[in-house]
Amino acid sequence: MDVQHQAGQQRFVVISEGLESVLEYRLLPDRQVDFTRTFVPGSLRGRGIAEKLVRTGIAWAREQDYRMQASCWYVRRFLERRRRDE
Repeated sequence: MDVQHQAGQQRFVVISEGLESVLEYRLLPDRQVDFTRTFVPGSLRGRGIAEKLVRTGIAWAREQDYRMQASCWYVRRFLERRRRDE
């Protein structure tokens, strides 16, 4: 599954069966990123696409040395798990 980073649109995208799944973010001051929205069309759910998008987004944010926050509940779960495991 190929995840594309569309930095100009501040999002990560997977295109499958002609449909877009997205992880959107916004850059904030002081090297922060807020993951704002995850969306996977209903017909593509249950395939791990959202998880792949989120893991790719988090890896990118770490590489950029951004502090992460999440307005999106789905991403927030990943970040909370990561904090518990540290």
